[in-house]
Amino acid sequence: MTAPYAFTHALCRAPAPSAIHGIRADGGPDPDFAGLTAEHAAYVAALRDLGLTVDVLEPLDAFPDALFTEDVALTFPEGAILLRPGAPTRAGEAQHIRAALAARHLRLLEMTGPGHADGGDVLRLADRVVIGLSDRTDRTGAEELAGLLGTLGHAAEIAQTPPGVLHFKTGCGLIDDTTILAVPALADCPQFVGLEVVLTPLGEEAAANILRVRDTVLVGDRWLTTRALLTARGVATRALPTDQIAHIDAGLSCMSLRW
Repeated sequence: MTAPYAFTHALCRAPAPSAIHGIRADGGPDPDFAGLTAEHAAYVAALRDLGLTVDVLEPLDAFPDALFTEDVALTFPEGAILLRPGAPTRAGEAQHIRAALAARHLRLLEMTGPGHADGGDVLRLADRVVIGLSDRTDRTGAEELAGLLGTLGHAAEIAQTPPGVLHFKTGCGLIDDTTILAVPALADCPQFVGLEVVLTPLGEEAAANILRVRDTVLVGDRWLTTRALLTARGVATRALPTDQIAHIDAGLSCMSLRW
């Protein structure tokens, strides 16, 4: 079985100037656009340095959150799935990535609703896919998505995202095939039974949204204790700046579709 992080390709979208007005759950200041653009460029460069072919789509100023391509689709070697994001301001985004996905995947499936699902709530494990219910992913959407995943040959389970955690993957990320980094609120997640759950260090809960790419785990550069924890486990890490994208409730997995 191919590891769920053995990626060869990624699809990103350059941030538009409107990105500084992206969604955020708790308000707060706008990110700096120059800083946001620099963080995105560093992210794309890191993926390429790790051996991926990365295509960067043009910015979409009408959709401030469009640089977070992961929320509008899922991509696998077997095909892609267009999602239905749960935030009303993102409802039209999927149609703007349709052509790019169709050009790169032999099969393109699509959610039809009425439910919603965000890619940030979807965690790919070695043997199955976990869909977290959240403010952006409802049960109707999760069940439709589970059926589409089955069409592509992927088993799916539905989990509950803890209160206060925006997306399921805001609170967890894959270290390797059998190990999860998670916030304490997800320590007893039933879908993690049989896996080792490593908890985020105190004060570094926001570090949970790591991104495993091939043999390397990308981690926000502020999370020194988390990075030291991973290094002590023999995991190769690469620190990337995330200060500006954090202003708009995003992390490392959000900025690309990978397969």
